[in-house]
Amino acid sequence: MSNQLPRQAPSNARIIMFVVILSFVCALILSILASVLKEPQEIAKELDRSKQMLIAARIFTHDGYFFIRNEEGEYIPAKHVGDGVLVPGTESDTASDSDVLDVYIRRLSPYLVNGEGDITSFEKAGIDKDQYITENKKVGYYKQPLKLIYEILPNPQQGEPEQKEEKPVGYIIPVNGFGLWDAIYGYLAIEPDGMTVIGISWYEQKETPGLGANMADAPWQSQFFDKTIFQPDSTGEVDFTTAPLGIAVVRGKVAEVLGDVPRAKNAVDGMPGATLTGNGINKAYQDVLSAYRPFFIKLKEETPKINSE
Repeated sequence: MSNQLPRQAPSNARIIMFVVILSFVCALILSILASVLKEPQEIAKELDRSKQMLIAARIFTHDGYFFIRNEEGEYIPAKHVGDGVLVPGTESDTASDSDVLDVYIRRLSPYLVNGEGDITSFEKAGIDKDQYITENKKVGYYKQPLKLIYEILPNPQQGEPEQKEEKPVGYIIPVNGFGLWDAIYGYLAIEPDGMTVIGISWYEQKETPGLGANMADAPWQSQFFDKTIFQPDSTGEVDFTTAPLGIAVVRGKVAEVLGDVPRAKNAVDGMPGATLTGNGINKAYQDVLSAYRPFFIKLKEETPKINSE
C-alpha cells in the first residue's frame, strides 16, 4: 500500500487572487446591468411622475383611469381617444402608459415663476429645462430665483391644433420636505383663483407602512379637494399679502379639533400614529407655498372674485 502525500493547501496568494478576480467579475456584471437598466429605470420614474402630476390635477386616478369635468363641474370617468383628448368613459377604461404620456404632454406644460410672480418660459429665461428639473429636485425648486410651475391646460377637442393658445385651468406646484425618516416629494394643484386646491399627490416617500405611508393613498389625499392654501381669519376673509400659507394636517379630525370655523377650510385630518409625518407635511407646504406667494397674488389680481367661505 503506497503512502499518499498530503494535499497541499492553496497559498494565500492564490486565495487573494481568486477573491480579486471574483470581485472584479461581479463588479463588471453589476456595472453592465446598471448601464442596461438605467434608461428603463429613468423612463419608469418619468412615467410615475407624470401619473402623479395628473393625479394632483385630477385628470388621472389612483385606480388607473382618466377624469374629465362635465358641464355641472363634476368629475366623471373618461377615456383617451388620441392626441391627448379625453371623452366620457367608464371606470373600466384603464389607461395604458402611452395614454398617460400623451395626455401629460398635451395637458401639462412646465414654466418658471420669478420673485414678482411673473411666469416665463425656459426658452426666454435661457435655461435648459431637463437640466434645471434634474439638478434642483433635491434642493427644492421653491428655493431657486426662478421657481418651477406647471400649467394645467383644458381638455382639448378632437381635431384641435396643439399650438392653440389656451388659458390654464389650474397650476401644479412641486412640493418637497422631510417626513419622519427621509425626504418627501409631491405635487399640489390649485385653481386659477390662486387659492383653492384641486388635488395633491406624493410620488416619493419612505414613511412607515400603515402609518405615515398613508400620505400616498387616495382616501387620505381626497381630503384636500377644495381646501384652501391660505388660512382665513376668524371672519372667513383672506388677505393674500399677510395670511399664513399652507395646509394644516391636524392631530386628530378637523371636525373635532376645529369644528366649523373658517380655519377648517385650511385643514385636513391627520393620520393615526403618524404625527411626525404630518408635521413634516405641514412644514413642506408652509415653506414651499410661502415662496410662491407673489405668484398667488398675481392670480388673485387676475381673478378678483374669490369665494373665501
